[in-house]
Amino acid sequence: MNIYVGQLPYSVTEDDLRAMFTEFGELESVKIITDKYTGQSKGFGFVEMPSNSEADRAIKALNGKSVNGRNIKVNPADPGGKRSKRSKRPFSRDRY
Repeated sequence: MNIYVGQLPYSVTEDDLRAMFTEFGELESVKIITDKYTGQSKGFGFVEMPSNSEADRAIKALNGKSVNGRNIKVNPADPGGKRSKRSKRPFSRDRY
């Protein structure tokens, strides 16, 4: 299961995130999203866990947990394609 982790302090590293989730089970990957120009964290990331039951336990235990003074958000990640589709022309109207 792919897990979204948001509202992370900018000081949290991928190793810190890995340490938080390791106690709940095996991890496939850990990725903190960074700005491509500055390299600074954008304050969110993703953790991939192969076991859904371990992922569910991690989500329940870590959602709302205080990390360096910030309460993090931990939820199942929204797989691509499930977001609402927006028109490429947001202000266009039908002519007739």
